[in-house]
Amino acid sequence: MQIRDRIKELRRVKAGDLRPHPRNWRTHPTGQRDALRGILAEVGYADALLARELPDGALELIDGHLRAEITPEREVPVLVLDLTEEEAAKMLAVLDPLASLAEPNRQILAELVAEIETDNDAVQSLLDRLLKTPEGFSEIGEDAEPHEVEVPEAFQVVVECRDEAEQQKVYERLNREGYKCKLLTL
Repeated sequence: MQIRDRIKELRRVKAGDLRPHPRNWRTHPTGQRDALRGILAEVGYADALLARELPDGALELIDGHLRAEITPEREVPVLVLDLTEEEAAKMLAVLDPLASLAEPNRQILAELVAEIETDNDAVQSLLDRLLKTPEGFSEIGEDAEPHEVEVPEAFQVVVECRDEAEQQKVYERLNREGYKCKLLTL
């Protein structure tokens, strides 16, 4: 499998100069905003925002909208990505949900949280909620309630191929025959 490096550069940019993505679908409740302010005050920036460069030279956010909003006057680290509009939309849609698929090791999480000291009430509240939520932090928003997810019935076949070339041939053949296919590499 060939994986492209889409990072062009790391830039330090005034957060207020970054353009929010017009299709950003994430909202940020008060508890999250307060916890982020708390961790930024206690630790600082320890992760870069993600953006793509637009034809006019402006940077459009893909990830980090809340950090940019909270610190508009600060210079922040931004990874500038070489993405098309379509690729940026795909990343915007899947970045957070993909991270939320990780499953917590409850014992290691409890040990880690027990070692953390904070004077910030919002950060402490976040840490407490991590331990009370069965899935870790996948549902710690202020309004988080358990909910049912309806999964439509689907009939699928998994074909194991010798290599990527054979996978591509099988994929193309099945597509020509009218099947809806997805390529997966495990």
